[in-house]
This record gives sequence, structure tokens and C-alpha cells, in this order.
Amino acid sequence: MKKLLITGASGFLGWHLCQLAKQEWEVYGTHYSNFLEIPGIKMVKVNLTDFQELKLIFNDINPTAVIHTAAHSQPNFCQIHPQESYAINVTASCNIAGLCADYSIPCVLTSTDQVFNGLNAPYHEAAPVCPINIYGEQKIMAEMSMLERYPMTTVCRMPLLFGSTTPTAQSFIQPFIQTLKEEKELNLFIDEFRTPASGTTAAKGLLLALEKVNGIIHLGGKERISRYEFGQLLVKVFKLPSTGIRGCRQQDIKMSAPRPADVSLDSSKAFELGYQPLSIKEELQRIAINHLS
Repeated sequence: MKKLLITGASGFLGWHLCQLAKQEWEVYGTHYSNFLEIPGIKMVKVNLTDFQELKLIFNDINPTAVIHTAAHSQPNFCQIHPQESYAINVTASCNIAGLCADYSIPCVLTSTDQVFNGLNAPYHEAAPVCPINIYGEQKIMAEMSMLERYPMTTVCRMPLLFGSTTPTAQSFIQPFIQTLKEEKELNLFIDEFRTPASGTTAAKGLLLALEKVNGIIHLGGKERISRYEFGQLLVKVFKLPSTGIRGCRQQDIKMSAPRPADVSLDSSKAFELGYQPLSIKEELQRIAINHLS
């Protein structure tokens, strides 16, 4: 059976990816700080920033393909800890591309919509990159150096992700739901727009890209939506109290990392290849059913 190495398997996206990939692959998942057992997955503890450890893992597993989801993906964390985040977001990524080149195997990097400045949405794959925070800068460095090191790399720019909670991670909707249930105030941006996708949909997109894409591909959802509009959908689908939702602007909230206003992705290239996100309402309905069961 083909062997797929998934870095960051204990993270939100990595966990969702493991659930899908194990149907067709023998999956090896890496974790470091969060130990996790995933049924049907061979979990391996590895410090991805240690090249010797990484080399050893490739040697031991001899993977057929790699999907690199491990990252420090919180923009505020990267802004405050640029060196720590650089080690995993850039250095480890380059080393993974180099090892994939040595083994001549497909290599997929998960990048981000944060590589854009938010002024010229929607963004297609050839749109000029221009990040306004350190996280976006680091992801561009990873994209460029990986493609330079190994041109067969596939770069998947991911949107804002949401979905069911996993054993070690949650998405942004869980704190939203909790706050609304407690009838506390929830301030949501009316002037920040994204093209969100669920963790499951994003995982399907990554496996599709692994098979069909070289170079850069966008895996956004089909709808451009503000956080505030997203919150209103959440209230409807999960039947939550709506009294706490307040619209606010980015400038009203003090954050370490600047945030682009509109990084909606144009993912029509992926749609043509068979990437099929559901509507956000349908995605939330599926999550609500799992949530209740």
C-alpha cells in the first residue's frame, strides 16, 4: 500500500486529513507537543525543526508522498515569536522539500490566504503576493523556497477553516458557539472577508491536489463572507441565542498581527479539477448533526 506521511497530524487540518487519507493510504502522522492516537494511523513523534530527526523519519518510513500541514498558523503568535515560527514555517518546510526531492516523491505544502494584502480580492493563483503580517511573509518564503528546491512541490493556499472539534484542536466556531450559548457578547468583524471551508472539505482538496496539481492552487470555499455574517449563519443552524452578536471593525480590536481586510480566494481552478465545497450553511448543518450525535 502507498505510504503517505502527514506532518502535523495532531493539528486541526492534519487530523481531518488523516480521517480521509487512511481509506486509501497507509498513513504515518507526525506529532510533537500534542501526543495523539488516531485509529488506523501510525503516529510518530518528531521535531520537524531538527533536520537529522526528519531525515531519519524519511529513512524509516520511505514515504510515497508527503503532505506538510504542520505550522505555527496563528498570525498573532508568529508576530510575537518570529524566530520560533520561522523554524517550523520556513526552515522545516525547505528541508521537507529537499528530502522529497531526494526521494523523488510528491510533496504538498499547506499555505494560506494571508499571503495577500486584502486590497484586490478575489485572488487567483497568479495574483501578486503582498503580506501584511509575519505569518503571511513566512508562508511566502516557504512557498518560494520549496518550489525552488523542488519544482514538483504543490502549494495549496488554504482559506479560513472551520469544523468539528478534534481530540487536540478546535476551529474558531467552538468558542463562538460557547460564547453565544452563555449569552455573552460576541464581537465579529463586519469588514473582514474570507472564503471559508470545512476541515473535511479542505482535506478532500489536499488529496485531490496531491494527485492532480503541480505548483500553486487555491482551495477556498465557494462563498465570500464576513465573520459577522458567518456568526449569523451559525446562530440559525445551531439554534443559538442571537442577542450577543455585535458587528465591529478590525480597527476596534487591538491585535498583535495586522489583518488583511479581504483575502477571498478565487478557487475556480480547483473547482474545475473536481474540488467541491458545500455551501457554508450545508457545511454547518453537517457539523451540527455530528455535534448533536
